[in-house]
Amino acid sequence: MSRAEWESLCDGCGRCCLNKLEDYDTGEIAWTDVACTLLDDKTCRCRDYENRTRVIPDCVPLDAATVRTIAWLPPTCAYRLIAEDRDLYWWHPLLSGDPETVKLAGISVEGKVISEDEIPVEEYEDRVVTWPEEEG
Repeated sequence: MSRAEWESLCDGCGRCCLNKLEDYDTGEIAWTDVACTLLDDKTCRCRDYENRTRVIPDCVPLDAATVRTIAWLPPTCAYRLIAEDRDLYWWHPLLSGDPETVKLAGISVEGKVISEDEIPVEEYEDRVVTWPEEEG
């Protein structure tokens, strides 16, 4: 798969750019509505995609090998679905032909998040949410 083909798998939901909390004992992931400082909450895209790993040192670039090892990717993520040999959802832009279907399906974080710049990390636990299609 070419880089452009790989990148086209991103549905633009923005959920991978949200801060997650992991229980130290169980490994359970809790989703928050706290977005990375680089996430544009109107487009659900990174404001500095090419330099994101320099600006945000713990940003994890997604490649075919990495997605197989990441437990926190959203269950709707096309990278995860492809790695698990599962089908994309009907609303994925590659199937629907329309990037707006991600919003129509309620999967996008557009307008539903707060930037990490606006909230101290100590308050992240107060920002735990359940996103659509999230698996238990």
